[in-house]
Amino acid sequence: MLLFKKVEQLQKHLKTVRNDLRTIGFVPTMGALHEGHLSLIEAAANRCDFVVCSVFVNPAQFNDDNDLESYPRIPEKDIEALCKSSCNALFYPDVEEVYPKGWTSDAPTDFGYLTQTMEAIHRPGHFEGVAKVVKRLLDIVQPDELFMGQKDFQQCAIVTEMLRRLKMPVEVVCCDTIREKDGLAMSSRNLLLSDQERSKAPALFKSLLLAKDLLDRVSVPEIEQKALELQKLAGFQPEYFSIVDGHNLRPVTDPQQHNFIVACTAAKLGKVRLIDNLILRREF
Repeated sequence: MLLFKKVEQLQKHLKTVRNDLRTIGFVPTMGALHEGHLSLIEAAANRCDFVVCSVFVNPAQFNDDNDLESYPRIPEKDIEALCKSSCNALFYPDVEEVYPKGWTSDAPTDFGYLTQTMEAIHRPGHFEGVAKVVKRLLDIVQPDELFMGQKDFQQCAIVTEMLRRLKMPVEVVCCDTIREKDGLAMSSRNLLLSDQERSKAPALFKSLLLAKDLLDRVSVPEIEQKALELQKLAGFQPEYFSIVDGHNLRPVTDPQQHNFIVACTAAKLGKVRLIDNLILRREF
């Protein structure tokens, strides 16, 4: 695996890859890599000839300085894990390399309803920061396909919409969430959980399974209320539990009128904020 810290060096190498008519798959991450990230690497390797992974903790997408400061950073372990994977090149830049002096972003900042619900309400400015860094990284790497995890469902929807609006020739591949044996979605933030909190954490996924079990049996508001109650009993401080249309993220009222339904949730366990989602119905 090759390691690049400078944009110019990475682009020079990727030019030779394109000249050989090889396709490029790109996996952007913020590090503290786990099996979920590595599954994206393997998905990219299965579809593309050359895989680039970036590790960059993006300050633009944090609305809480303490959250940015506490975000886990384990570069040596990340590099070791990537060396054992199908990653061909790691881009590990500093902030000044990604956001050089005088640079201005041309990423959209308004995505309509996609940035007026769920995560956007609880993390103001977050998706503007995500769009900013993803657009910048895509301009640097210029991949054929972009691989992202379903755990960040709203993020996938917004990035897909950004690429559509900008008519960028990149395909977004949203890969299944990878879970621990007890159902907890793999996340870099899981490293911040105490042992006691970690034992309670699977309740988040259980609340999603409850919603899937109750769909078409009770009303949507009742499902959401029961899911929130389950989270509270487990020790969570819920922020939202929303059953939405997977195409546009708008609330579902009558499940029979939708062919793509997703339950999305966010809750705090102690000081750690976790998100998760589950597809309840997909018929297309």
